[in-house]
Amino acid sequence: MVADTLQRIEEAGVVAVLRGVEPETVEDVADAVVAGGVTALEVTADSGDAMDMIETLTETLGDEALVGVGTVLDSETAKAAIDAGATFVVCPTFDRGVIETCNRYGVPVAPGVFTPTEAQQAYEAGADVVKIFPAKTGGPAHVSAVKGPLGHLNIIPTGGVGPDNAGEYIEAGAMAVGAGGSVLDHDAVEAGEYEQITENAEALVEAVEDARN
Repeated sequence: MVADTLQRIEEAGVVAVLRGVEPETVEDVADAVVAGGVTALEVTADSGDAMDMIETLTETLGDEALVGVGTVLDSETAKAAIDAGATFVVCPTFDRGVIETCNRYGVPVAPGVFTPTEAQQAYEAGADVVKIFPAKTGGPAHVSAVKGPLGHLNIIPTGGVGPDNAGEYIEAGAMAVGAGGSVLDHDAVEAGEYEQITENAEALVEAVEDARN
């Protein structure tokens, strides 16, 4: 299960971070993102009714997309999200309890790290992926520098990633990129202009595919 999920995330190339989405619009937002070619969605745990939204998207999207949870700070939140149907767990920090919980239930986990030491310690603790965060602090060069001596790591940079630099992160060795603000346009959601979100997703997917080709 873990290997299959990781493969699907890598194939997706982009994890769309759905932060601050309201329950009444989450299905429309998710449909717009998936229509743009992004098939890995991360509902942040600090969003209202996050667990209900994960359950809803898991049911409505089915095999069409992976639905995971982000901004997880403790093992209790990780377990609640897994129970709701989350297929992967992402954290802004490195917490051993969260990793242990995800390992126990066979769900891939990506703790937030920045330095090579943190990245290796997270890997040794059982992390399947390391989330370089905030990616914009070091940029693609930092990802490349970490990946150089630690080639065994699966890396997903997140924070400040958009169509203009997503390809550079892939070229630096990232398996995929995490993107929130460059995909999710809250003004567009409020106006019901979901096609803008689809276009944003398409631009990111295109940047990743161009880098891989």
